[in-house]
This record gives sequence, structure tokens and C-alpha cells, in this order.
Amino acid sequence: MRRGNRNSGHGEGGPSMERWLLTYSDMITLLMIFFIMMYVISSVNMQKFQTLATTLNAVLKGEPTGMFQNVGPSFVAGEGAEAAQLAQVQKELESYLQKKGLTRQVTIREEERGLVISFQETVLFPRGSAELTPEARHIIAQVGAILKDLPNFIRVEGHTCNLPINTPKYPSNWELSMARATNVLRELIATSQIPPAHLSATGYGEYRPRYPNDSEANRMKNRRVDIVILLTKYGETEPASPRQAESQIKQGSAEDTSSPAAIRRFLSSEKKEKEKEYFPLIKQ
Repeated sequence: MRRGNRNSGHGEGGPSMERWLLTYSDMITLLMIFFIMMYVISSVNMQKFQTLATTLNAVLKGEPTGMFQNVGPSFVAGEGAEAAQLAQVQKELESYLQKKGLTRQVTIREEERGLVISFQETVLFPRGSAELTPEARHIIAQVGAILKDLPNFIRVEGHTCNLPINTPKYPSNWELSMARATNVLRELIATSQIPPAHLSATGYGEYRPRYPNDSEANRMKNRRVDIVILLTKYGETEPASPRQAESQIKQGSAEDTSSPAAIRRFLSSEKKEKEKEYFPLIKQ
């Protein structure tokens, strides 16, 4: 009987052992799947990081990368094409200025907002006047011929030094700088095929100097007219750097009143003034 009981007890332990082994094997299988998934995920990330590192390294070395080989034509025709077009324009302008011997009086520089062609006063106007000289008209016509095919907005900016002016025609530097910019704009329209809708003019008076007004040489450089070819991403506006914003606040420089945003602000301020004028009467 005892032997039979032992054998029967051992026989009952067999199925229990099999059930335990099944549970254990299931757990081991799930753990194995979990670690395989973790390994696969980590391998994909490492591959991505490796691809990124390889691409960045190639870009920094100026080598072609496979990442951008299938980019559509819209990307190629974007800012890269605009930069190439402006570079070609700059090259043509510099060649013309060199032939005319004007490389000292007319400078070209690249800014965040675009390409700036800066004419010193002596190239375009008599001292204290906004009337273009005959030679100035010829120069502007040649510059306009180079710029006429650009799709960019172009702004003409007038600047003066800090020496005051007070004549019946130009009561202050504001009027002088604005008149000079406007006359250059009119000449561009008259002699080139630049769409007038792409042109604007503004005057900043003495409040945007490029050099300190502490010598006659610097004041002569500050008396200038800038033709600004704005990048297409800025449209008719331009980025305001923190330095420019601070300078405008301190010196009270003029705002470009030809921009749509400025016109809206002006109309809004006029409306508020009218409300202040009439609302008290209504309340009474």
C-alpha cells in the first residue's frame, strides 16, 4: 500500500512539473522576444545616428550627400537660386563700377536683408541738394539696367550726416534725405524696366549713420543713398536687428511709412484719436 501510494504520488507530480515548465518556458520566450525587440530598436536608432553623422560630416567637408540627391526642383529653385542670381548681379555691378572708377564712392555689401548698393553724396548730388547731376542720371540708368530682371523688391533709402540744414526747400535733413531717395527712385522708373510696384523710397535723415559723425571723412560716407535689393523671403519689409531697434529708440529714427503695416498703424492711431474726441460728447 505504501509503495503504491508513493508511486501514485510520484505519478501525480509528473503533470504538475509539466505545467510549471510550460509557464517557465513561456516567460523565457517572452523575455527573449522583449530583448530582441529592444536590440532591434536600439540598432535602428544607432543606424539613424550613424547616417546623420556621416551626412553632417560630408556636408561640412563640402562633399555631395545621398540625402539630398532626390530633392525636387522646387528646393533647388529656392534660396540657392536667388543667392546665385544676386551674386551674378553683384559681379556685374562691381565690373561696371571698376570701369567707371567708382569703387571708392559706390560700395556693395551683403546684409541679412539682402544686397545693398551704397552711393556717396558726391556721386549723385551737389552738396545740400537733391537734384541729380547728368552723370548721376547715367550711372543710375546703368545700374537699373543690371537690376531690371530681378523679381525682388527694391528700396531706395536716403541718408544724411548730422550737420543741420535749414533752407526753404529742405527745412531739415528729413526732407533732404527723402527728396534724394525719391529722385533716385524716379530716375530708376524713367530709365529702366523695373516694375514701379517693386520700388519704394524712404528717408532716414541723420539717424542711421554707418560711421560716427566725428570727422568730415566719416560724415561724407554717411551722406549717401542706398539701393537695397531685399531678399524675397522678406518681401517689402526687412529684418530689424536688435542694434537697429535700440538705435531707433534712442535716436528717434523714422519708420518706413510706405509699408502696409505702417499705414495700418497710422489709421489705427487716427481712429483712436477720433474716439477720444467724440466719445466724451456722447457720454454727456
